[in-house]
Amino acid sequence: MVVASPSLQTAVCNPTAISIPKITIIGAGNVGASLARCLLSQHLGNIVLLDIVEGRPQGLALDMSEAQPLEGYSHHITGTNDYLDTADSQIVIITAGLPRKPGMTRDDLLKVNGKIILDVMAKALPHSPNAHFILVTNPLDVMTYLAWQASGLPANQVIGQAGVLDSARFRTFIARELDVPPQDVATMVLGGHGDLMVPLISYTTVNGIPLADMLPTDKIQQLVERTRHGGAEIVNHLKTGGAYYAPAAATAAMVSAILQNQSAILPVSAYLDGQYGLNDIYLGVPCRLDSNGAAAIVELTLTAHEQDALAESAKSVRQTLDKALALFGG
Repeated sequence: MVVASPSLQTAVCNPTAISIPKITIIGAGNVGASLARCLLSQHLGNIVLLDIVEGRPQGLALDMSEAQPLEGYSHHITGTNDYLDTADSQIVIITAGLPRKPGMTRDDLLKVNGKIILDVMAKALPHSPNAHFILVTNPLDVMTYLAWQASGLPANQVIGQAGVLDSARFRTFIARELDVPPQDVATMVLGGHGDLMVPLISYTTVNGIPLADMLPTDKIQQLVERTRHGGAEIVNHLKTGGAYYAPAAATAAMVSAILQNQSAILPVSAYLDGQYGLNDIYLGVPCRLDSNGAAAIVELTLTAHEQDALAESAKSVRQTLDKALALFGG
């Protein structure tokens, strides 16, 4: 007869001996719900889905739970309207906020979403003071700054999801143009999560081949512009909301990098304190993500054109940030 070791017996008899990460998603709209399902499918931890609308997170959580026997989720999901249920989360993801409608820019959402973010931070932080916070709400870079300022946390614990999504969109458009698998395309999009984002052509390759060797300059620029307006393109199709599958997948990649201590280099909205010649601003830059959050910012050597474009993008974010600080103080 095979007898389990004492340590294994303890783990089997006491499941709590095995630490399972707790991930809170605040906002049970399309992005939050899609993200919850994405995290469950990747077995990244137990999920708490919170929303102010009574019944919505509970119903969504129950629906996902009932899929578990068929899809094999290894963790559970709880729907709630009570921040107490989010206590001791390792990661808190904020998707709450008003989505864009046709004709709206991300900056149009500033006033209403700024209030939401500050309210969420005031309620979530006391229950999970050591959590990593990931912002998804637009205007992304400004909302991330407001959340960081309100939290008092080290900047590495508060980051925004932007560049992972924007880079995925750029990869998709390039792959379709060249009729190659998207996985063959490597690129990175920096700057503000808006119309002045900066796809780095000098770092874009297709299976190692520079993109400039495969497409003419005018075609590349068309793909750049489509990427910059990728979110608006989806909004214009949907009419009543924005993208959610790709933003959810992009956020899940960040969660995975942090919880699994991957030391992955991903473009995220991070606090700059001199890097790239920019100060006291959140902006999309490549970061090394591990169990410390944004453990380090990677400074790339940019072309003069890319550096100027990044500075212009930062200027636009700064203008919106100044409006936010005037509205909410700071």
